[in-house]
Amino acid sequence: MTVLPSSDRARRAVLPVAFCLGLAVVLTACGEDPDEGTNGVGKLTAAEIDKKARAAAGTAGAVRLSGTLVSGGEAYKLNMRLKENGALGSVVSKNSTFQLLRIEDALYLKADAGFWSHADGKATTAPGASDSEAAGKLGDKYVKVPEEDPAYKQLTGFTDMNVLLGGILSLHGELNKGDRDRIGGVRTIKISGSEGDGGTLDVSLEGTPYPVRLQRAGNGGTLTLADWGKDFELAAPSKGQTVDYGSRLPKTGE
Repeated sequence: MTVLPSSDRARRAVLPVAFCLGLAVVLTACGEDPDEGTNGVGKLTAAEIDKKARAAAGTAGAVRLSGTLVSGGEAYKLNMRLKENGALGSVVSKNSTFQLLRIEDALYLKADAGFWSHADGKATTAPGASDSEAAGKLGDKYVKVPEEDPAYKQLTGFTDMNVLLGGILSLHGELNKGDRDRIGGVRTIKISGSEGDGGTLDVSLEGTPYPVRLQRAGNGGTLTLADWGKDFELAAPSKGQTVDYGSRLPKTGE
């Protein structure tokens, strides 16, 4: 019988152990459950995920919506906090920048003097002295938008949580389930409409299955949804912060 040196005996003993450990790692990786530690919606069909995401959004009570929305050929950069009884935030378009505050039916608009001088974005001549003076008084002040003013309906569209979510979370046709992703550190699962119709929606795989991001079809913009259920304060501006426009507001879009 040949007696092996102690170093050879140790090496031969280690090799089978190392092989077994390596095989165990490979087998574990191959059988890894991608839904382990998630809320489980990744195992559902696309239609079921969509239903759960809509239900979660419908009961959240509040959300922050930010990103770019393209509507009617116009691109709007939004940063809005929304809840059932109102909203606050900013809207930036090609020709204007303004802030919106809505409390129940009361809608307030605040913009700089340049916005009021060329609010329709189509002015071809410099504003007159009276226009500039009026714009100066309105600049950086809140103006309460009359409900009968045509601008009221347009502007409230940016502040109505149900209207906004109902529009952007609508995926059309047969829904498909896509890849998993990670957005802002949150694991998500993608769902989309037929051939991307309506866009691609990322739904959270962590905690409540809230919608996290929407990439709208046809270069319609990308919107991020966060702070679901986080309440925020809405307070009417003080008398010193408001001014009466005195007549129908100019157009604020296009």
